[in-house]
Amino acid sequence: MRLRALLDTDALGLKLLGGEDELDRTVRGVMTTDLRDPSRYLAGGELVLTGLAWRRDAADSEPFVRILAQAGVAALAAGEAELGPVPEDLVAACAKHRLPLFAVHESVAFATITEHVVRQVSGERAGDLAAVVDRHRRMMTSGPAGGGPDVVLDLLGSDLDLRAWVLSPTGRLIAGPKTSGPVLGADLCAKLAAEHLAAARTGRRGPHRVTLGSTPYSLFPIRSTGRAPQASRDVRETVLSDWLLAVEADAGDWPEERLDLLQGVTQLIAVERDRRDAARTVRRRLAQEVLELVQTGAAPAEIAARLRVAAPVLLPGLGAAPHWQVVVARVEWDGGEVEGGPVAQSLLEEILVDPLTTGPEPSDRIAVAHTGDEAIALVPLPAVSAEHDGSEEGILADLLLESVRDPLSAGLDDDGRVTLGVSAAVHSAEGLRGALEEARHARRVAAARPGRVCAAGHQELASHVLLLPFVPDDVRRAFTARLLDPLRDYDRRHRAELIPTLEAFLDCDGSWTRCATRLHLHVNTLRYRVGRIEQLTSRDLSRLEDKLDFFLALRMS
Repeated sequence: MRLRALLDTDALGLKLLGGEDELDRTVRGVMTTDLRDPSRYLAGGELVLTGLAWRRDAADSEPFVRILAQAGVAALAAGEAELGPVPEDLVAACAKHRLPLFAVHESVAFATITEHVVRQVSGERAGDLAAVVDRHRRMMTSGPAGGGPDVVLDLLGSDLDLRAWVLSPTGRLIAGPKTSGPVLGADLCAKLAAEHLAAARTGRRGPHRVTLGSTPYSLFPIRSTGRAPQASRDVRETVLSDWLLAVEADAGDWPEERLDLLQGVTQLIAVERDRRDAARTVRRRLAQEVLELVQTGAAPAEIAARLRVAAPVLLPGLGAAPHWQVVVARVEWDGGEVEGGPVAQSLLEEILVDPLTTGPEPSDRIAVAHTGDEAIALVPLPAVSAEHDGSEEGILADLLLESVRDPLSAGLDDDGRVTLGVSAAVHSAEGLRGALEEARHARRVAAARPGRVCAAGHQELASHVLLLPFVPDDVRRAFTARLLDPLRDYDRRHRAELIPTLEAFLDCDGSWTRCATRLHLHVNTLRYRVGRIEQLTSRDLSRLEDKLDFFLALRMS
């Protein structure tokens, strides 16, 4: 707004004392101060309000005004409530530095002027930004010349003083302002995503307002521009795939105009989201074609030919992939009304991206197909990983869900479940069928575990861990009760710690010395406890079969 507009507003009680030629200056904010040097709090363009408490004598006026002029403030307004009329030395100093000076009538509170300026400036900024957003939307709709969501977020920061970020449903940072402070940390991103998903599952309309630490945030959902209205579909269809706009502010008392503007920003970012989804269509089709060949038993040469077509798309500039991994995911909802396959497909495309990368298209080299409630990802490993034997390279199941477990659990609420299985790396087309079966077996192992979000890797398929989840519950209970209940009962009555002793003895491979050292016992005391275990269970811990039975019983319990 212009200084002239302030002077024309009778309710503000302003009287111009100097600077008539400068009334077309733009006011960008307002600040009240009685500091002798307020320069550290000035950014330029402010209307400075003062009660003159900084002024002890006439010599103080010139230094104070010089500081304001050097900081680029728009004008100075001095109150008459405490000291009466504005002193002439201040009028002269403002004239010297060409700083417009107003007198504020004693009946007008500084708060009244502040509220008026803030309301006017915010309204004008919002209007200007709305026009920019509308122009940017048209540019992004017609092509990539608009610059992406980062540009819009920078505009929110520069024109409305709002810091905002675009996050994936798993908490990955997709876009953020380039010019307004540090990037959000990964932990905070995950917490914001979890809060958003939990609120979305309640069915409440956004924005969702949360406070983390002492900082308020408003969370706006970002939905596909071509999607049906929220009321006409089950929220579970998209809750694990929708992006969100996190704004560092409490939108609870925002006027409708500002809320409408932020909704327009989410629609603008949704254009970029739709473009990302369209780009993934090619990779999805490639995955579907390769997997159909694998599952129908096509000749390895035919599969290899299709992989040669897929590799340049999935590994641009890196040539053919020497290794491939398969990841299988399944999303299941109670009741079965919602198809889990598309949700699992979007989810795999998200969580298989390196969590340390940012941006809407961070070198996406993942092809994911889906059928029914299952999604299957074909993940190429670049040559740097192929130099090793593949045993420790590529995707590790135990790390895959580590950073996204909390957001996903919030989105799944009490009626959904995500399970994943990861194959070992294979060197050729001949190995893909086995890798697919391996990933499916690993997912079934994960499904047998408790929890809403579980994963298992190929390493677990070569041990007893593969068998234990599939033992029927009644068999499990009978087996463990027969071996362990006598020891538990004895421990309850005598506090003999036979169960911990048994666990340590097996973990030390039956070594009396190492086990006694671990338990801080004399070897004779350890021998007495082991003898009591054998007596109570009628087993012999020197026999491999009995050791194995105890080991399995402890694992199943």
